[in-house]
Amino acid sequence: MDIAFVSNVVYPDVTGGAEKRIYEIARRLAAEGHTVTQYSRHYWEGPKRIEREGVTYQAIAPGKELYAGDRRSITEALDFGVRTIPALRGAFRDHDVVHASIFPYFPVLGAAVAKAAGRADAAPLVTTWHEVWLDYWEEYLGRLSPFGKLVERYTARVDQHPIAISELTARRLKQVGRPREQTHVVPNGIDVEGVQTVETATDGYDVLYAGRLIPEKNVDVTVEGFARAAQINPDIRLGIIGDGPEREALEQLAAGMACRERIDFLGFLPEYEDVLGHMHAADVFCSPSEREGFGITYIEALAAGCTVIGADHPRSAASEVIGDAGLAVRPTTTAVTQALSRSLSGVAATTRPEQRAAQFDWDRIAAQTLDVYRAVLDETPTSQQSEPSRASVESTALSD
Repeated sequence: MDIAFVSNVVYPDVTGGAEKRIYEIARRLAAEGHTVTQYSRHYWEGPKRIEREGVTYQAIAPGKELYAGDRRSITEALDFGVRTIPALRGAFRDHDVVHASIFPYFPVLGAAVAKAAGRADAAPLVTTWHEVWLDYWEEYLGRLSPFGKLVERYTARVDQHPIAISELTARRLKQVGRPREQTHVVPNGIDVEGVQTVETATDGYDVLYAGRLIPEKNVDVTVEGFARAAQINPDIRLGIIGDGPEREALEQLAAGMACRERIDFLGFLPEYEDVLGHMHAADVFCSPSEREGFGITYIEALAAGCTVIGADHPRSAASEVIGDAGLAVRPTTTAVTQALSRSLSGVAATTRPEQRAAQFDWDRIAAQTLDVYRAVLDETPTSQQSEPSRASVESTALSD
């Protein structure tokens, strides 16, 4: 099969969850003999067309700053979206499937225009939805939130075959106009073996949190719940990995606890293996986040053998990710205290954490994605399917 990915960013030149997903799936499909190309901005060194790990990377726009302050740049997204239109008209002719990451929306809209402007036998457009923001736009954009909501809703309704990373995201996608039965669910993944072979940290913690220190992560609830659980378990320690705007307030909260000497703020750890090493050393990973479209740290902690505590909340996919290998509880101090006490007492989960994590190995996720492509092509009239051929867009790619 001839597969094209579309994203304004490329891993590892730019690091983030969406681009990492494309990277892991693309290189596995290439290793299986499929022809794989990714169209992107030119963030790598060297010519605009290169090959790495069997995947061809084709720049269709120059590299550009992704952020304006602490928010994603709207002008960058618009610019790349416009550039995709002429560059991808050939892609929809030359590939069997074109797969675009939904965020930041405009590239998907550009791809949809390119497809519509092409031939009747254009390849199907597959999209990956990592989140559906709905009312979160109000917090993110303020007075500009109606614009964000409109773009999200319109993007959901263009001609596409959507993949959601969780059932939660699929349900929320339905709220912006995409019927649930049209959405496939393929979760995010991790390199399970890679996580499990990392060396255990020598100075570990009984309870661990790793992530951004922002309000919706409810790290204050974790600290308060730990303080109560520590009254019964006086020797336990809590490690908090990460940084963010809530750090100072959280440090002040911890300083007022009787167990303050057993709560450590480790800050941001630049080495991924160091975070995993702490997960291996911990008994419990606690993150009662109330906005979690998936929660990759949950899987990493499961693979490292932790009992995982997440939030049972309408905006969190924790319960479907953790399953019965951990606990999804209300994000309140009382509920988290009870979950910590139970987990630290040695009560085993129904399913071993490592067994649950194995379901999210990238090899499985790549295979599930390929199954979606095959299902989509089965739905596509024969007249719209082309013979597999390696894409060549030198004539349509925009110059730097």
